[in-house]
Amino acid sequence: MFAMPWIAIFPAALTVWLFPLRWLSLGLLVIGYGVALADGQLGFMAAIPIASLILAAYAVSPRRKPYLQYIGHALFVVLATALSLHWLPGFHNPLVIGPERFTADAVPFAMYLNLDKLLVGFWLLHVLPWTRPPHEWRVSLKAGFGAMLMTIAACLWTAVLLGVVRWEPKWPSASWLWLLNNLLLVTLTEEALFRGYLQGGLSRLLRRQPYADAIALCVAAVLFGLVHAAGGWQWIVLGSIAGIGYGLAYRFGGLQAAVLAHFGLNVTHFFLFTYPMLQPVGPS
Repeated sequence: MFAMPWIAIFPAALTVWLFPLRWLSLGLLVIGYGVALADGQLGFMAAIPIASLILAAYAVSPRRKPYLQYIGHALFVVLATALSLHWLPGFHNPLVIGPERFTADAVPFAMYLNLDKLLVGFWLLHVLPWTRPPHEWRVSLKAGFGAMLMTIAACLWTAVLLGVVRWEPKWPSASWLWLLNNLLLVTLTEEALFRGYLQGGLSRLLRRQPYADAIALCVAAVLFGLVHAAGGWQWIVLGSIAGIGYGLAYRFGGLQAAVLAHFGLNVTHFFLFTYPMLQPVGPS
């Protein structure tokens, strides 16, 4: 039964990119969450963060007074952190993969379909249009592919040197579900937050300062690296390198380019290298 809410939620994540279909996206999201509630994947306590996000959306409107906008943004940052880290009650995210080893030497991998983290990306894309600056699609593709190739080379070469992964091509049986989840939920949400909101927001705040875009890019990249700290210092380094690549894609091609670069690296890692990482060798 875990698939039922996602029959609506996956298309909702896809159509949110198309401005004329944003209301369809929101409607599908509501249907998906309604089915999740009926199916037991969502509890009534989830109404608190959802209502809080609606309140934050009201507060950050350009029509509100500046102090209300500041409060709204502060509320969103707290909610985004708590939802991304799965700290809030009411969300019973279904386990759909694993834990399993895709290769014999890999750390066991488990994947959940995260109803909580998903709300962060949808809030940003529906409430703050400046997180997705308009770019001509050819420019976005060029920037996205260029950043993707550069980031793949830099990150995976460094990961191999650090002993985090090795060359291990594979095609796991759950690949289709991993691809959908990673593109429409994980990558979309993370890029909307780190590039659209953090990098884009800092660029707006610092626009009168020299090197505003470079500072915003580096801050967002370092923070993106730090959220990977659970994997060890190596993943902080790799996450920061990846964040620079995604940040360049966003700077020159917008949010679509950043998502393309991020998804391209993740796909290459998943199918061609150890995923998620090599099992650490303990003392003999």
